[in-house]
Amino acid sequence: MKQAFMLLVGLVALFQAGYTLFGYAAIYQVAYGAITLMALMIAATFLWLFIVRATPLALGMAYSWAGAGAVMGWWWFYNLSGQPGWLRDSPVLFAFLPFYFVGAVLHFAVIHRSFGLHGMAFLLPVVGAVALSAGIYWLV
Repeated sequence: MKQAFMLLVGLVALFQAGYTLFGYAAIYQVAYGAITLMALMIAATFLWLFIVRATPLALGMAYSWAGAGAVMGWWWFYNLSGQPGWLRDSPVLFAFLPFYFVGAVLHFAVIHRSFGLHGMAFLLPVVGAVALSAGIYWLV
């Protein structure tokens, strides 16, 4: 765990140095592109782990990482293309967000079962998060 923390500290320093040397836009675009591609590779790996039945969380992880890659990829493409109006309000983004939601639901289901619980109560955090987000949106 010490190595992971040191990697985090090193990457924070590297990103800040890149920002200073090359500017916000360059570092943002390169980082978003790289994390998009890595997320999609990780999603494919977890899908393979699910297919070979290596771990019960694999399908949730595959959906979560696919959602991360697709949503970040959407924003990456949107910004690379100069934030065109036809993309700003495009409903295509809503085809990618459900991957994240399905991954979250599957994670909550596994967490729920790991506590020895049964039923649909695992949906409470999902419903709560959506309700809280909607409430904040309507207040602001």
